[in-house]
Amino acid sequence: MSLELRQQLKLTQKLVMTPQLRQAIKLLQLNRLELVNALQTEIEQNPALEEDVSPLETTEHPQSLSSTTEDTSTANETDFTEKVSAADTLGDINWSDYANNFDSNFSFSHETPAADAPSQFDFISEKPGLSAHLRWQLAHSDLSETEMGIALFIVGNLNRYGFLETDLDEIMALNECDLDTAEYILEIIQELDPPGIAARNVEESLYLQLERLGLENSLAAEIVRDHLSLLETRNYKALARACGRKRLEIIAAVDFIVSELTPFPGLPYSTDDTNYIIPDVYVLKIDDEFVIRLNDDDMPRLKLSSYYQELLKSQADIPKESRNYVTDKLKDAEWFIKSIHQRQRTIYKVMESLLRFQRDFFDHGPKFLKPLILRDVAEDIEMHESTISRVTSNKYAHTPQGIFELKYFFSTAIPRQGGEALASESIRTRIKKMIMEEDKTKPLSDHAISLKLAENNIEIARRTVAKYREQMKILPVKYRRQKK
Repeated sequence: MSLELRQQLKLTQKLVMTPQLRQAIKLLQLNRLELVNALQTEIEQNPALEEDVSPLETTEHPQSLSSTTEDTSTANETDFTEKVSAADTLGDINWSDYANNFDSNFSFSHETPAADAPSQFDFISEKPGLSAHLRWQLAHSDLSETEMGIALFIVGNLNRYGFLETDLDEIMALNECDLDTAEYILEIIQELDPPGIAARNVEESLYLQLERLGLENSLAAEIVRDHLSLLETRNYKALARACGRKRLEIIAAVDFIVSELTPFPGLPYSTDDTNYIIPDVYVLKIDDEFVIRLNDDDMPRLKLSSYYQELLKSQADIPKESRNYVTDKLKDAEWFIKSIHQRQRTIYKVMESLLRFQRDFFDHGPKFLKPLILRDVAEDIEMHESTISRVTSNKYAHTPQGIFELKYFFSTAIPRQGGEALASESIRTRIKKMIMEEDKTKPLSDHAISLKLAENNIEIARRTVAKYREQMKILPVKYRRQKK
């Protein structure tokens, strides 16, 4: 068999995604915060796309969907999104009021600030964490340079819970010190605030806190030191037998441990940022009717650049390369704006469809959530399932029942004897309500919950109840039981 080069003509069909189509798909799956960033980035990169900060005429829109309605006027500059207020001028600001003056007489104005006025420390860009808190305390200690280096090494090996993630052997090896020095520095750090810091595990952390309170010989210390596993399960009977104490004494000691001690002393100093949810769409109930409004607050209002449009219309002698560049940028800007319109219209249509399918949920709550799949909404608004999936991913709706991700409204069906099927989320809501209303001294087991659901013609197995309970992060029955 010989190898040779030859030409061959082949005719095939395949789907080719243009850059414009990829951009439209990308915009469709962005949430509101990501969309605002994408708009700002596009404005910076495309000179033919501008932000219009001129006053916007106030018009009545029954559904507040101005950002999704294209302007059909013949004006050169077309408004596409909600108005953004112009930035305040900076010329009249007295920057001396904002100087880094940390004296006790610091004021944001020439008058005495109010009692609830913000402190200068509110403007520090980085929030002090556990490491900074410990280093500040070490700065006031009488440690030599070598000892300070060992102490900072130990502080640097504490996790977010305040536990030490290294051992004494590693401390000795990496700092070239002996065992006595390593243990001495570790004890110094464990005497710092917060109590229980630099422990190797929860048991040592709780014991260090009791030691700080002078209770190292108490019943609580004995339970923490020798019977932590029984404490976790609240097994009062076994604790009373193991410690040789009365049941009431055990209960009092356990209550003290739970209420006064913390198993993770470093968590209060965590610098993790809280991610706040900003809804992409609002569902408002006005006069027994639901109104859908897209969240366009603070989104830039886009327009095509009138300067570049006039430049192309004029008969000025422009080089061909420059004219082609301006033409391409105007086309990109126009397509980008159309993609924004399409995104907003699609979200609105999906929310309208969800409102039709889940009307009982919006009226009465999660208990009345109906089974729903992507195909139902796709067929309702005549779109593909993949489009519905992109629209509902990582987007949230503010409803009279609370804030929910759009994916929340889709749920598998649970058959029901003698009635219509229920959504799995509705079953979870019923289980949660049963557990909240149960007798805490005799909590319901998974089997008992299954039997109670069967009384309402909802046949689900015990293991299914356990799965739903774990998804809602509800403890098993033995951990929920409380003694009288």
